[in-house]
Amino acid sequence: MRAEVAVTGLGLVTPAGHTAEENWAALCRGRSLAAPDPELANLPVDFSCQVPGFDAVAELGRPLARRVDRFVHFALVAARRAVADARLDPTCWPAERVGVVLGVGSNCLSTYVTEFGHLGAGRPERVSPLALPRSVPNMAAGEVAIDLGAQGPNFTTSSACASGATAIGVARDLLRSGTCDIVLAGGSESGRSRMTATCFTRMRALSRRRDRPELASRPFDAARDGFVLGEGAAVLVLERLPQARARGAPPLALLSGYGAGADARHPVAPDPAGAGAARALRTALEDAACAARDVGLVNAHGTSTPLNDAAEAAALTRVFGDDVPPVTASKGVIGHALGAAGAIQAAYTVLVLRHGLIPPVANFEGQDGEHKLDIVAGRPRPVDATTAISCSFGFGGQNAVLLFTAT
Repeated sequence: MRAEVAVTGLGLVTPAGHTAEENWAALCRGRSLAAPDPELANLPVDFSCQVPGFDAVAELGRPLARRVDRFVHFALVAARRAVADARLDPTCWPAERVGVVLGVGSNCLSTYVTEFGHLGAGRPERVSPLALPRSVPNMAAGEVAIDLGAQGPNFTTSSACASGATAIGVARDLLRSGTCDIVLAGGSESGRSRMTATCFTRMRALSRRRDRPELASRPFDAARDGFVLGEGAAVLVLERLPQARARGAPPLALLSGYGAGADARHPVAPDPAGAGAARALRTALEDAACAARDVGLVNAHGTSTPLNDAAEAAALTRVFGDDVPPVTASKGVIGHALGAAGAIQAAYTVLVLRHGLIPPVANFEGQDGEHKLDIVAGRPRPVDATTAISCSFGFGGQNAVLLFTAT
């Protein structure tokens, strides 16, 4: 039999706060954290969801904070907190058996914009020698390994906005195969660069509610008009359940199922029928040997874009029929953290199972379309669930679904 994989620690740095407790409180309030963003001043979309009060120098020290970009700052802090939460001591763990797998969609892009500016101005001598090592996506995992002394498999997954979920699924497989004993898995991203905002604006993917940014992100709502840029990181410590119990670490939840696949249809638009997403959902259920009727809640990708929310609703209906479990979606509160979104959402799904409450979807007032879901709105809803699904989808038709069970 395949060994069960446990989540034994969580680390979160998001617009909702720097701890799991702060994140949970903000989620349960169900109010958007979007606000005008000085970094995006004078752009057509000039607001985002920002991580508040984050001081990289105070957290990491000046030399390290200056050497790496913001998405790596988040990854390092989230990883440190996850390891502490799991009661692990990096000075005495089996370093060569500890892996790091982090999802990153791209990177901050701000460094590249600055350095390309020097090059375009005919000043190559002003390009920083650290431009690449501080910014390439794999450095999130690489710097975490350096910081914590993790010498096992180390890499970054990049499956657009499914990257963080993909990383957690791949990390689970490293444990099941016996390659690792511990894996730090998750994702990190900061999408608050002027280039990122401009690109998504040109694609008409962002909400344009500049007058009321706090009402902009509204997953599954009939009046949705696009997502809100966010940022942050989440890291989960994963171990085989027998090993976790042997060292006295109480599991927060079990990662019981993982499904992934591709729409193989369009570069940026999802399959409107949700066929690829539905296949990933069914694969996760089969992997966990779980019946659809046993799922107690869905933590939806819920980007707040017209096409994606409709496609996700169609996928859920294909799998669950008329009995889709209650649905929540955290992007209404924290915005869309892109490559980190699936990891943050996975951490939130674990917290839902731990607390027995489903946080409400911010700004939800009513649905459109033919697939009506049971959207949790207004206030948290008590739930007696032992199984929850977290859905993540991205450009390129990337689909990743994680299934967690309570312990």
